[in-house]
Amino acid sequence: MLLKVILCLLVASVFTANEDNALDENLTSLFQLWQGSSTNETTRRSRDLVKIPGKNLIVDAMLKTPMLQLYQTNPDILSIIRDHYNLPKGFNGPLVEYDFIIVGAGSAGSVLASRLSEGRKASVLLLEAGLEESMLTAVPMLAPVLQTTDYVWPYLTEHQPNVCLGMVNERCFWPRGRAVGGSSVVNYMIYSRGLPEDWDRIAALGNYGWSYKEILPYYIKSERANLKGLYDSPWHGRNGELTVEDVPFRSKLSKSILDAAKLLGSRLVDYNSPDGFGFSYIQATIKGGVRMSSAKAFLHRHKKRKNLHILTNSQVTKVLIDPVTKTAQGVEFYRGGVKYQIKAKKEVILSAGPIESPHLLMLSGIGPKTHLESFGIPVIKDLPVGQILYDHISFLGLVFSLNTTKITIDEKNIGTIQNALDLMQFGEGPMTSLTGVETLGYIKTNVSDEIGEYPDIEILGSCGSFASDKGKYVAKGIRMSESLYNDVYKPLEKTESFSIIMMLLHPKSYGYMRLKSTNPFEQPALYGNYLQHPKDMATLLASIRYIQKLVNTPPFQKYGAKIHRKKFPNCKEHVFDSDSYWECAIRTLSSSLHHQISTCRMGPESDSSAVVDPELRVHGINNLRVVDSSIIPNTTAAHTNAPAIMIGEKGADMIRSTWNLN
Repeated sequence: MLLKVILCLLVASVFTANEDNALDENLTSLFQLWQGSSTNETTRRSRDLVKIPGKNLIVDAMLKTPMLQLYQTNPDILSIIRDHYNLPKGFNGPLVEYDFIIVGAGSAGSVLASRLSEGRKASVLLLEAGLEESMLTAVPMLAPVLQTTDYVWPYLTEHQPNVCLGMVNERCFWPRGRAVGGSSVVNYMIYSRGLPEDWDRIAALGNYGWSYKEILPYYIKSERANLKGLYDSPWHGRNGELTVEDVPFRSKLSKSILDAAKLLGSRLVDYNSPDGFGFSYIQATIKGGVRMSSAKAFLHRHKKRKNLHILTNSQVTKVLIDPVTKTAQGVEFYRGGVKYQIKAKKEVILSAGPIESPHLLMLSGIGPKTHLESFGIPVIKDLPVGQILYDHISFLGLVFSLNTTKITIDEKNIGTIQNALDLMQFGEGPMTSLTGVETLGYIKTNVSDEIGEYPDIEILGSCGSFASDKGKYVAKGIRMSESLYNDVYKPLEKTESFSIIMMLLHPKSYGYMRLKSTNPFEQPALYGNYLQHPKDMATLLASIRYIQKLVNTPPFQKYGAKIHRKKFPNCKEHVFDSDSYWECAIRTLSSSLHHQISTCRMGPESDSSAVVDPELRVHGINNLRVVDSSIIPNTTAAHTNAPAIMIGEKGADMIRSTWNLN
């Protein structure tokens, strides 16, 4: 399908060429669509660059600083369809030192680099292990495909009994973004912030400045919302860089789930407002039907800033720390197989995500003392790095069939020339779908012991199932075993079907991570510890019963919706639809939604589980911060992309204040 989409886009350009230069114009418009800009915007930005004064003390100092010679990396055959972040004119290589070194150009790191380089008051180096986005990453429908490419770190958890039994080798798959833009390049683009109670509870742990009231302005600052019915909402931004829009494509099932939820007593809400307990259409980081990554929003139009240098294909392997003064001095990184070192005059900032940031800390001598000593790593600071790892677990296997046609998405009807034209020219059609995910709702199950309207489950409504693409992409995207797909879902390939996904918002169980070796290129050992606490399973079972009630309402029954009753092969001894059957099924398709947090947990010095303080400074280490989703100490009712961007905004403000850059 990947090649099919490329072909469709190019063929569509040819078919719409009516003049000699029309093909070039169509391809140009496609690139502009991919980059999130129009011709007028591009022209305006070029003029803005011309207006920048030539003299600047920081830039002058940078031009006089010695530069490193970079050896050429292997040629990239796909470079013609990638974005590019070359060093600005006048710089033949990176400098030997910068004011700030940011490790990781992901959802938070892209924001940090943009904000810290504003006004040309500091020199900033942004290091990214992956490559730039391509035209293909812009297509929302391709999210599950992207999660099986080199655009991700293909993390696998260690084998643990009774979870991920239906995955390849019974190991859970945790893909994390490895690109300029990080996970925002490969995710499902769902924009959700969490509820006021989430952040107020975080602040109550001693994290000053992190209450809902205090972080909301940072969400609003980033956002450029274009959401139907919410144009005058005080809870959304209008002037930020990150576009948040309705998904152009909606199936009839999207309305069915909202109507059904109303019948069961839920309200239709803006789930990103303080009063967000209820159901809604998805709000997505999308612009005109194409993906709006953090890089596209915050970096792309600033790539010519003289004081911002971005190096791709550059994997940081160690933070250089003076063991006597306990001060971060720079980083070591590899590019094209060659090792380099660069110094930081002010700070090193880790924004490498919830796996690589703690991984780097431990490799650099910051982590659990006994664990580091077992690998012969000199301990600079004994901190509980990686000791706590929360994740949002979900069950993707609840599938329903229909007795009607043309209600759900289907692989054979997506990769067409017409759909490519609709995407390229109008930003419409099924290629703009978040691979079928259309609605989001919060519920409080009957086993919750929370007071008030505080949800324990998120419901994601979809207009497709594993069978919609004949097992080629979504099933492979979670590494479902081929035998399980063939046994359970293949029989649905000639029938319209859809799934409703439940996500456990506040698991009682939590995992951890460890080093496997001192080799920085070997992934750490990851333990999800899913479903260890009985309350987690009880909550998921209660959510299945809620979804069954939901689908039994008239909005779904008018399409003849009924549950797919094919048993999982490893659960045949259980009576179908019994609690014991569903527990077995959940343990078979226990899937991460890639929201790992808390590995560099934020908390005051008195918190023995904390790695960073409320200003994101690593406890006991000077000039070193962690600014990404790994710092979130508690689970929230949010997909982690929007919180990571908010953390980048707030972190940048704190750093600018520290160094008087405002």
